[in-house]
Amino acid sequence: MAVYEKKYVWGILLRLFHWTFAPSIFTLIVTGLYIHWPWTNTWLEGSHQFTMATMRWIHFIAGMLFTCAVLARLYLWFFGNKYERVWDFLPITGRNIKNLFSTLLYYAYLTDHHEERLGHNALAGTAYFFTILLAIVQFLTGLYLLYPEGSIFTSIGASLFGTQQEARFIHYILNWYFAWFALVHIYIVVWNDIRHPEGLISSIFDGFKFAKKEQ
Repeated sequence: MAVYEKKYVWGILLRLFHWTFAPSIFTLIVTGLYIHWPWTNTWLEGSHQFTMATMRWIHFIAGMLFTCAVLARLYLWFFGNKYERVWDFLPITGRNIKNLFSTLLYYAYLTDHHEERLGHNALAGTAYFFTILLAIVQFLTGLYLLYPEGSIFTSIGASLFGTQQEARFIHYILNWYFAWFALVHIYIVVWNDIRHPEGLISSIFDGFKFAKKEQ
């Protein structure tokens, strides 16, 4: 029978990042889709309610939290603990490249072999890496749309994304990316937690995982 020991993996800042990033994504998706296509009785907004203004305000607050969370994760890429730093999980070493492909085969049910890691496996880490890069694009387009005239975001937005309509299109497409990312992420996390006793879900609450103790 395997014996497991408790290991501290995720620091407090990474867990704060996760629990800021996750609800802000959900809020931004819902309010963003409403702003794109208001499905309530918006013809009454000029009288006793102003739903669009409320949704835009919530979207703005969630966007600021989203931006703060992304900046925190960027900081942890370089100054976090050894499991949180970007070179621990990116496929830039032979070990990580091998882990990337073995994890792909494992998730596709093509092999039973799985290299257990305390931090992110290379596949998850690569997905998170590109998600953060897309999150940067998302908050830059959002700031460009929020401050369309006479600000530093106007200059940055125009040089990177072109017109505001082009930025709005990118912002909308990425909204759907984050919706699908959240669904796939939840599925894979639950799937892993069922198949492995490392405590993947509980670790994002208390920071601890369980690793096989070397005999």
